[in-house]
Amino acid sequence: MVDPLRVLVIGSGGREHALSLALSRDPAVVELHAAPGNPGSAALGTNHAIDPLDGAVVANLATRLGVNLVVVGPEAPLVAGVADVVRERGIACFGPSAAAAQLEGSKAFAKQVMAAAGVPTARSRECVTHDQVEQALSEFGAPFVVKDDGLAAGKGVVVTNDRRSAVDHALRCRRVVIEEFLDGPEVSLFGITDGHTVRPLQPAQDFKRVGDGDTGPNTGGMGAYTPLPWAPDDLAEEVTRTVLQPTIDEMARRGTPFSGLLYAGLALTADGVRVVEFNARFGDPETQPLLARLVTPLGGLLYAAATGELAAQPELEWGSGAAVAVVLAAQGYPGTPRTGGVITGLDAATSNGSVIIHAGTTVDAQGHLISAGGRVLAVVGLGDDIEEARGRAYTSIGEIQLDGSFYRRDIAAAAARLVVS
Repeated sequence: MVDPLRVLVIGSGGREHALSLALSRDPAVVELHAAPGNPGSAALGTNHAIDPLDGAVVANLATRLGVNLVVVGPEAPLVAGVADVVRERGIACFGPSAAAAQLEGSKAFAKQVMAAAGVPTARSRECVTHDQVEQALSEFGAPFVVKDDGLAAGKGVVVTNDRRSAVDHALRCRRVVIEEFLDGPEVSLFGITDGHTVRPLQPAQDFKRVGDGDTGPNTGGMGAYTPLPWAPDDLAEEVTRTVLQPTIDEMARRGTPFSGLLYAGLALTADGVRVVEFNARFGDPETQPLLARLVTPLGGLLYAAATGELAAQPELEWGSGAAVAVVLAAQGYPGTPRTGGVITGLDAATSNGSVIIHAGTTVDAQGHLISAGGRVLAVVGLGDDIEEARGRAYTSIGEIQLDGSFYRRDIAAAAARLVVS
C-alpha cells in the first residue's frame, strides 16, 4: 500500500464524481484530480480538460501530475485501451485492459466467456443477417430481447413485445445478441478484483425506465438504492461463487486477466440467479448509494486491486442503514435533452445531510451552475432504513430548481413498503 495516494479519476459523469467523493474521504488520499471532471469533482480537487479516450494524453497527464493511482471510470476509455497505456508507464491503474474490457465491449464475447466458465445466463443467439434475426426471435418468443453487440451508450438493448420493433433495432446494428427473456427482479452486484481475488460490494437495484411504474423508454438509470431487504442474505456470496469468481478465473485462463470492477447485472428468476449482462466498470447510478455507505477506505482498496494485492485486504466494511439515489433529469431526456438551464437550490437540498452528485452539469461564463446533459444530478439520501433515506432524498430533490426538469417519484418505494410492513 502506497501512502500517501495521489489519484487521477478519468471521466466526467455522476459515477466519477461519486468515486472522487469517496476517494476524498480516504485519509491516505492527499491529492485528487479528475479529467475532464465536472463541477462536483472541481470542488474536491483539480479538473483537467483532456480527451479521456486518448491513452497517451491520459498517461502523460498522470506522469506530469506525479499521481500513483489512475482510476478509469467510463467504459469507452477502457475499451479504447487507456488502462493499458497508463500501466505501460509504470503507474498503477484501476480498470481492465482493452482485451478484458471486451466483457462489456462485446455481448457475444461475454456470452462465450460465460459458457466456458459455466456461468448461468439466458440462452442466446448471435445474429448478423435478417434471416438469423427472424429465426432467433421465433425461437425465444416475446418479450423479445435484442442487444447490440458493441458499446451503445446505454441505448443498445431493446426489450419489446413488438416484433417489428425488435427486427428494426437488430437491423440497425452490425451484430446483435438475441436472447430469451429472463423473468424476475433485476439486481446489480459489483465485484472489485485484481484478476485473482474478488471482493463483492453489497447488492443494489436501479431503475432504468424513464417513468414511474417502470414505464417509457430505457435510460441510463433514474435512481438506485441499497441494501435490498427482499433479496437473499447470501446473495453476494452466491454470486461471487457462481458468477464473479468463475468469470475472473476464465479470463485469467485465456491470458487476459480482468483487473478492476466487474459489474454483474442479474435476474433473480424462479430457476435461480441468471446473468443479464456484464459491465467492466462501476455502474451508474448504483455507484452513488453504494459508495455513500462504504466504510472501507476506497483509495487503498482500489490501489490494492490495481497492484495485485487484494487478497491482503479484509472484507469490505459497510455502514448501517440505507442509501437511496434519485436522478434529476433534463427536459427531453432520454431523447434530446434541453441544456443550459440554470440550477439553483443545492444548499437547501443538502441541509438534511443528503449528498448531491453532479453528472450533466457545467459552469457558464457568469459562474452559474447549468445543465449540460440528460441526467443532470443525483440526490443521495441516507437514513437508518430505506424509508428514511428515501424521504430525505425526495425532500432534497424537491429543493432543486431547473426549468423543465423531472424525476421519478417511485424510486425504492416498493422496498420501503416492504420494510414498513
